[in-house]
Amino acid sequence: MLQERRLNSRGEQYVVGPTGTPLTLRDLPPAETNRWVIRRKAEVVAAVRGGLISLEDALTKYRLTAEEFIAWQQAIDKWGMQGLRTTRIQSYRD
Repeated sequence: MLQERRLNSRGEQYVVGPTGTPLTLRDLPPAETNRWVIRRKAEVVAAVRGGLISLEDALTKYRLTAEEFIAWQQAIDKWGMQGLRTTRIQSYRD
């Protein structure tokens, strides 16, 4: 489900982030992120879904596997942002 591309007042491309606020490339988590809280995971998923960053670029930038990213997407689709809680993922697995 790709979102429509939009430009903010500075001319930067953005998508609507997981909290409903605009999300630009500058707002994405830093490449060296080691602590993946719910919001950061959801921001990366929203950025890929909205076309702000390609899946390949996200995997490379954040040193993620495709399986890990897909798990994040599926957790959001099935349980919303709370599905991204690492302590809850095992409980949610079918």
